[in-house]
Order: sequence, then structure tokens, then C-alpha cells
Amino acid sequence: MESYRLGDWCRLIGIPVEVRKDFELVRSGVVDDAMEDSSALWIAADASGGRALFAAAEGYEVWIRPRELEGRLCYKMAVALRPLPAGAAGRA
Repeated sequence: MESYRLGDWCRLIGIPVEVRKDFELVRSGVVDDAMEDSSALWIAADASGGRALFAAAEGYEVWIRPRELEGRLCYKMAVALRPLPAGAAGRA
């Protein structure tokens, strides 16, 4: 599946992402935490390395790759990343 750049980093906590700079892959992993203003995020420590901080001001971009999820919450997770259509706030 195609990857997409996402600017709202604070919505990605717990989601696997790719961090890129100048179109080059810098690191991939799960977002551990992010600033509310999407100015920075932390990738959790894993086999690739320790916990790492990436700042938007330094030119880093975050990309996600849609994938099929399993379980009852799969639809909620997918919807959580999409903005609600106008007038849909009252429906759930």
C-alpha cells in the first residue's frame, strides 16, 4: 500500500510510522509520545535503537502506511485518524 505523510503527529501515539528527512527513511517504529502541536515526537525503543526524538523544525516528516487491522477496534482506530465530515460530530 501507498504511504502518506501526516502532519498531525499527536494523533499517532501507539501507531507504527516511518520518519523521513529529505525523502530518505531515517527510522521506523512505534510513536511513543508526541507534542500536542505536532512539533516533535518520540519513537519507542526497539531492536533498531533506543528511544529517539524527532522535531518537525529539523525537517523530519512522519509517514504512515494504511494496513488492515484485526479485532473489534479496527474500525475505531481507522476512523480516529480521519477528520469527521462537516455535521457528523453529533453522530457516532
